[in-house]
Amino acid sequence: MDTPSAGAVHTSIGGSRRTHGEPFVPGPLGPDQLRDIDAYWRAANYLSVGQIYLMDNPLLREALKVEHLKPRLLGHWGTTPGLNFIYAHLNRVIRMRDLDMIGVWGPGHGAPGLVANAYLEGTYGEVYPDVAKDIEGLRRLMRQFSFPGGIPSHASPELPGSIHEGGELGYSLAHAFGAVLDNPALIAACIVGDGEAETGPLAASWHSSKFLDPATDGAVLPILHLNGYKIANPTILARMPETELRSLLVGYGYAPTFVEGSDPARMHQAMAAALDAALDDIAAIQGSARGGEIQRPRWPVIVLRSPKGWTGPKVVDGKPVEGTWRSHQVPVAAVRENPEHRTILEQWLRSYRPEELFDERGRLIDRLAALAPIGERRLSANPHANGGRHLQALRLPELSRYEVAVPRPGTATAEATRVLGAFLRDTLTLNAETRNFRIMGPDETTSNRLDAAFEVTNRVWQEAILPGDDHLAQHGRVMEILSEHLCEGWLEGYVLTGRHGVFACYEAFIHIVDSMVNQHAKWLKGSRALAWRKPVPSLNILLSSHVWRQDHNGFSHQDPGFIDFVANKRGDTQRIYLPPDANTLLCIMDHCLRTHDRINVVVAGKQPALQWLSLDEAVRHCAAGAGIWDWASNDGEAGPDVVMACAGDVPTMETMAAVDWLRRHVPELRLRVINVVDLMTLASRDMHPHGLDNPTFDSLFTQDCPVVFAYHGYPWLIHRLTYKRTNHANFHVHGFIEEGTTTTPFDMCVLNRLDRFHLALAALQAAPRLGARGEHAQEVLRDALAAHREHVCRTGDDLPSVRDWMWPASHASTQPDSRRIEADIMQSKPTGAVEIAQDEFETGVRLPEADGHR
Repeated sequence: MDTPSAGAVHTSIGGSRRTHGEPFVPGPLGPDQLRDIDAYWRAANYLSVGQIYLMDNPLLREALKVEHLKPRLLGHWGTTPGLNFIYAHLNRVIRMRDLDMIGVWGPGHGAPGLVANAYLEGTYGEVYPDVAKDIEGLRRLMRQFSFPGGIPSHASPELPGSIHEGGELGYSLAHAFGAVLDNPALIAACIVGDGEAETGPLAASWHSSKFLDPATDGAVLPILHLNGYKIANPTILARMPETELRSLLVGYGYAPTFVEGSDPARMHQAMAAALDAALDDIAAIQGSARGGEIQRPRWPVIVLRSPKGWTGPKVVDGKPVEGTWRSHQVPVAAVRENPEHRTILEQWLRSYRPEELFDERGRLIDRLAALAPIGERRLSANPHANGGRHLQALRLPELSRYEVAVPRPGTATAEATRVLGAFLRDTLTLNAETRNFRIMGPDETTSNRLDAAFEVTNRVWQEAILPGDDHLAQHGRVMEILSEHLCEGWLEGYVLTGRHGVFACYEAFIHIVDSMVNQHAKWLKGSRALAWRKPVPSLNILLSSHVWRQDHNGFSHQDPGFIDFVANKRGDTQRIYLPPDANTLLCIMDHCLRTHDRINVVVAGKQPALQWLSLDEAVRHCAAGAGIWDWASNDGEAGPDVVMACAGDVPTMETMAAVDWLRRHVPELRLRVINVVDLMTLASRDMHPHGLDNPTFDSLFTQDCPVVFAYHGYPWLIHRLTYKRTNHANFHVHGFIEEGTTTTPFDMCVLNRLDRFHLALAALQAAPRLGARGEHAQEVLRDALAAHREHVCRTGDDLPSVRDWMWPASHASTQPDSRRIEADIMQSKPTGAVEIAQDEFETGVRLPEADGHR
């Protein structure tokens, strides 16, 4: 392994001052360019250190005193000088080549440098006018960092030019590739930290280049920054011999260039040469591809090896700091209590010679300010990093073209996601020219019945294509790789830069991206509070192959818990939909694709299933979020003995079958059937903007009747959402209770007591007035469960009476006003201008009138 040379160019504290009389280091930079780029780097380093330590005296116009220092020192220095070094050099090539470039900054907690550079470029003061280019602005810049009421220590929405939440490591490269898809002029410089490079998501992300189409996409320039250490340990890639690391990157399909050392002059020249060569290679690759050449290119990657905490204190308390893990966070910690530490800090700050960099007003001197790109070419001002500024509305087809005919509820069958696949196919066609819609998923587009998309597009693929391969091509709008991390990361980068898409995944394995979705939720929360951040398209997650139809794959594939995770996020960010059939799925997805700044989770089955609502009814039902199905109910004017509620496609079918059984065997039992499609309508209004108000909720679920609730996921979420409701104590929720195996579809329900027989039993046990008749009916149901067990164990299949059940025509509606109730629900929703923009259910179908209410 090559060790960076210490050189003879550092002062005792650090800095980057060259020794007088040292000969000029040759390279792409002339003497003046070398002097100026080094000075710009010093300015960024100075401001970075100032942000970690100072709350006053920003340019050291007087001796450093205790009262100038922050009482709590928070921040990370170790990675920052390397990021500043890269930033200065990216500025040079952007300006020289007029590049459309964004930066994706992977190393954790590098915000001091990124904020410093945004300030030096002028963008920061434009976005935050109180942080102006003067002494007071510098004071505010430094004071706000990691300070109450200020800004965090990692890249965040508050940072102009950022699309990447830097709180968790591993996702930068996936975000960068997502950002350049269908952005042919854009280059994303992605700085990958060597600690970050140890994570699984980042390791997989190197394969993203196999999906990048140089003819129609932009380019990603990875810069692997090796500074040797994490918070307390060495990093793997930094300790690998160069030959081994080179082989690894070549094996991933890249052409690496190494820039190594610690002498600033030599490093500046080497970095300038490496960037020039890399950008020449990118231009050549894209030129060939756009001229018709079809072959997978070998994209450039730069490996920058520099000391951790470069230019910082070399020794503190007799222990080495620069180039070690001790520089990771705050290299000199006791600056308020220890005069010696305070002296080290002051020498460190003065080693950057701020008096040469800033004028009397506190502004960066003109010669150095001229080094930054201009206008939207600045990394901190590029509109791609504020994706709503580039937003083009998605064109969506008319839903009526895909309507599943439902002559009577519960008699027709359809595969909901296959119907959706046709809708997504035509969405791809309508947006073929704008190229702003993609489908992503881990090898499951066909499995999830969305394969109609392949009638108009292919899976994008840059590797070899062999005879017999299915719908693989260099150009394609579907992206599949068996990494949920990459699918989510690509789509996140895509929507954050203003485009639209769907991520389809098996329900059990969406947990792999829990933390990614968590970080995106935090990003949306932060960006929503910033007027200058424009809304971006929503992150749409479709979960199919769900818990109730993973009977063939077994217990390992049976987990609906992602809903619980998303339900923990803020109400202004998350939406959870459980459409019971194909027409409601169409309405929900049409709506989700029209929304912004949301995480939309839609759970829908792919297997043939009974259909319940016409398209007009589905639009009305989805707009209400929950409603009484009068055609299934028999409570009449007297009101219900039991409310039978359901959320999810399989729970809906089992509830309807239970209601059918009860109406045939215990006709005097008055039942009200409620279906919930928008899960968050169950929450109180103060918990979620979609929550029904209490009077409306009570009009549906009553104030005192027992409620048997069949739910797609874990039962306790329903209890959590409804705990403030008047009738909560009477809710009896059936859902997944961690019982599963390889079995039949109906037996999966029986194992978890979500089947029609257990639901009917629960209704009878809750009913207050049945007496002996109710006890007899319960015995019949227990016999039915025994018969099921015997039959399924003997034949390996469900009972024909269960498997082939349909809703009977004999149950004539006795309560024709469910539309009135749904219209009342819609009227109860917020109607303020802001709430309408954020929360009104919108589809491409005009909502039919409902008894004069709308």
